[in-house]
This record gives sequence, C-alpha cells and structure tokens, in this order.
Amino acid sequence: MRKPMKKQERGFTLVELAIVLVIIGIILGAVMKGQDLIKGARIKRFISKVREWETAQWIYYDRYGRFAGDNDSDGIIEGDVKADLTGADFIYPPYGSDNSNAIRLGSNTFYVFFGNDNGTKNIMVICADPNCGTFDNDSLDYVKAFDTTMDGAANGTAGQVVGFSGTTLDEDTNTWLANGTISSLSDYDSGINAVIYYFDAKRQ
Repeated sequence: MRKPMKKQERGFTLVELAIVLVIIGIILGAVMKGQDLIKGARIKRFISKVREWETAQWIYYDRYGRFAGDNDSDGIIEGDVKADLTGADFIYPPYGSDNSNAIRLGSNTFYVFFGNDNGTKNIMVICADPNCGTFDNDSLDYVKAFDTTMDGAANGTAGQVVGFSGTTLDEDTNTWLANGTISSLSDYDSGINAVIYYFDAKRQ
C-alpha cells in the first residue's frame, strides 16, 4: 500500500521577507519620529514654563515696585523669593498647586531659582536637580533650545543665557534663592551645573 505524499513544506520567499522588513522599518520609523515629536513638545513646554517664571517676577514688580526676594528694595534679589511669589496670590502661578520650584517634563525635572550675580545683577537660575548638579545630555537639549529662543543661538558663553560650570552657587530650595559669582562660563557640549538667565539687565 502506497504511503500518502507529504505536503511539501516551504518557507518565506525573499519577496515576503522583504515586505515584512519594510513594514518593520516603517513601524520603527514612526515610533522614532513620535519620540522626537514628544520631546519637541516637551522642550516647547519647558521654554514656556521658564517664561512663566520670568513673567511672575515682572508681574510682582508691577504690583509691589520691587522683585520678589528684593526685601530691601535696592533692586537686587537677595531674600525669600518663595514667600513673596506664593504670597502674591497669582491667578495662574508658575509653581502650581504644590508650591514647588520644579518644572516636570516626562523623565526630566528642572528647578528654578532667582538671585544675583555677585550682588550686581539679578539672575534666574535653572538647574537639573535641587542641588545644581551636572546636566546630562538629554537635559542639555532643553536648555540649548531655551538659549536659542532667547539669544538666537545655543552659546553657553555669550548672551543673556549662559552655561555655568562651578560650585560657587548657593541655592536654597526653601526660599528659591540662588546667589553666586558667575565667572566659570561653559558651553553646552560639556557638563554644566546651571543655566543662568540675566532676565532684567544685560550680562555685560
């Protein structure tokens, strides 16, 4: 008695494999593009939030004739910024309901302080952690975009927005105050400890 013939097994053809690879490539491309779009939206949100903090200072100045934290009204921020800003009863405060100086965007968190550069010019200080540790490459993308928005180019050593690399900043999360001598400027291709924005006067 003859055995029935087995159905011939066959694998994928080259055309079928090519189609599968093309589909996988399209899916991966869409995922990567989606990630770029998400990060781009977060960067825009970061710039917007930093500007909200600056706007809050100017609104405070319009109301009280001094900046928040300028307790002796000498034009220089050297006191309790948090107490002044949270006590100003803003309708749309930059710090949110938790009264925090943090800007949270996905896995990135930034911290905003105000103070002065060697007692002469007011500054806004942006750090990647509460103690102004070193920025990583992902965080640097955010501050580069902010610098480009404000100065027209991402140059950490020139303009109103500069990169600071050093340990002379004295930041306080309880008062949102950061003072120091901003002398060690650094471009964004290396680790920086803070971004300094001279929001009310030219740096030089």
